[in-house]
Amino acid sequence: METALLAAICMVRNLSDIEVERVSLRGDAPECDPKTDGRDNAAPPRLLDFHQDEDGHWVAVLSCGHTQHLRHQPPWQSRPWVLDPQQRMAQIGRLFPCGWCAKESVSNKE
Repeated sequence: METALLAAICMVRNLSDIEVERVSLRGDAPECDPKTDGRDNAAPPRLLDFHQDEDGHWVAVLSCGHTQHLRHQPPWQSRPWVLDPQQRMAQIGRLFPCGWCAKESVSNKE
């Protein structure tokens, strides 16, 4: 019984490490501008646009070049504004912290 429990715990831990969400990244070529909107490294990126993926989920396009899914799935994710076109458009241009950039900056510090 204990072996099965330990195996289940390990399997869940391994599944949580898998990154399911696909992202669009720019290449690391020297001619690529890492900050397309001219901001410095300290400022968070801005929300530039939205599109829907093949499953109908809304995806935010950020000024850093990354994308992020924005889902409204209460109680886990409460973003009712994502479902309303006018509220979605009102979000364009606002600062939007990028989890991918944060992940890169943490890994660069290590």
